[in-house]
Amino acid sequence: MSTVQPIASKPSKRGGPVIHMKKLSLVLTVVAFMPALAAGQVVEEIIAHVNNQIITMSEYARSKDQLRDEVKAQDPNNADKIYAEREKDVLRDLIDQQLLLEKAKDLGISGDTELIKQLDQMRKDMKLPDLESLQKEAEKQGISWEDFKQTQRNQIITRKVIGEEVGSHLSITKEEAETFYGEHKAEMEQPEYIRLSEILIAPKTAPSVTPAPDPNAAGGQPPVDEAAKQAADAAALSAAEAKANDLLKQIHDGANFEDIAKKYSDGPSAADGGALGTFERGKLARQIEDVTFSLKSGEVTNVIQTKQGYVILKVDDHQQAGIPPLKDAMPKIQDALYFQKLQPALRAYLTKLREDAYVTVLPGYVDTGKSANQTEPIETAAAKEADAKHLGKKKHKKLGVL
Repeated sequence: MSTVQPIASKPSKRGGPVIHMKKLSLVLTVVAFMPALAAGQVVEEIIAHVNNQIITMSEYARSKDQLRDEVKAQDPNNADKIYAEREKDVLRDLIDQQLLLEKAKDLGISGDTELIKQLDQMRKDMKLPDLESLQKEAEKQGISWEDFKQTQRNQIITRKVIGEEVGSHLSITKEEAETFYGEHKAEMEQPEYIRLSEILIAPKTAPSVTPAPDPNAAGGQPPVDEAAKQAADAAALSAAEAKANDLLKQIHDGANFEDIAKKYSDGPSAADGGALGTFERGKLARQIEDVTFSLKSGEVTNVIQTKQGYVILKVDDHQQAGIPPLKDAMPKIQDALYFQKLQPALRAYLTKLREDAYVTVLPGYVDTGKSANQTEPIETAAAKEADAKHLGKKKHKKLGVL
C-alpha cells in the first residue's frame, strides 16, 4: 500500500479549494477467518486496534503484497529499493485509513452518490455498456463486487474528509506563487500543444434490401445494384454534412459545444463532451493539424470531412512552446504548492486523530505515525473476548483490482 499522496488544486470560485488526489491507494479490508482447530476457536492474529475496529495479520500481509505489486508496476528497475523504503509505513497507512473512515462517520460524510458516478466513469473508460457488465468483468477476475465497491467508496470518503478537514484550511499567497515560478521556470518549459474536443457526424446509410437469388445467374448470387448503392452512400454523406453544418451554426449562435457533442456526436468521446485530449505538433493528421494549430483557445473549426464522416473541432486550449507566463502556469503552480502544504498538514491532522483515539499495536509491529501523546487502553479479558466475536462476524473476502 502506498503512502496517502493527495494533490489539491487551486481554490474553487465558490470558496474552498477543490481537492484532487494524485493517488490515494487504500487497501480493501480482508480477514482470513481460518477454520477453527476446535469448536469456537479463531485462528487469526490481531496486530492493531483503532478504537473498536481491528487490523489483522491478513490485512497487513495483503497490504504489503499490494504495495509490492504497485511499485513493480510503477518502476520495475527500482522496485525492491522503493518497496524497502515504503514497507515500513504499511501499518501506519492502514491505521490512517481507519481513522479517516471513523472521522467521516462523525462528520456525516457518505460517498454513495459519488460512488455511482465513479463506477459509471470506470464503465465508460473500459467501454462497457452498463454497470452489470462492469460487475461481470470484476467477477471474471475473481473480485468480490461488493468488496470492490466498498474500496471505491472508502477512497471517496477519505478524499472528502481530507478536503473538508485539511485542504479547506490551506491557502496560497501571490508572493508564494511568484517565488515558486521564479525558482522552477526551467522545469515549466514545454512544447507547443493544443487540447481538442470534437463533434463527429458519421453518414448513416439505410440498410440495403437484398433481392432474392436469381437461379439463372452464375453461382446463384443476386445481382449487386452498384448505382443504387452509390446513390445511397452519397445521400447519407450529404445528410451528414448538412447536419454537421447545422450543428456548427448552433454553436456559432451560442450553443454549448460540450452539450452538442454529448447529444449529437457519433464519436466515442461523446459521453465526455467530445474531449479528445492534448496533442503536440506532428501528432495529428496534417489536414487537422494545419487548421487547429492556427486557432486560439476557445475557437472552433469549420466542418471538416474525414474518413469517419464530418467533424467539428474545438481548441479548448492552445499553449505556445517555451516557458508559459505566470498567469498560464498558475494552475500547475497552485497544484504543486498545495501538494507541498497538504502533505505535512495531513500528517499533523492524522497525528491529532491518533491522539483523540485509542490505538494499540502488537509488540513487534511499528506504527510510524504514532504520536507521543497517544492514549493506549488497558486490554482486559472482556476486550479479548470482544475481539474474538468481532473476528467471527467478519466475512472472508476475495480481493483483486480491475
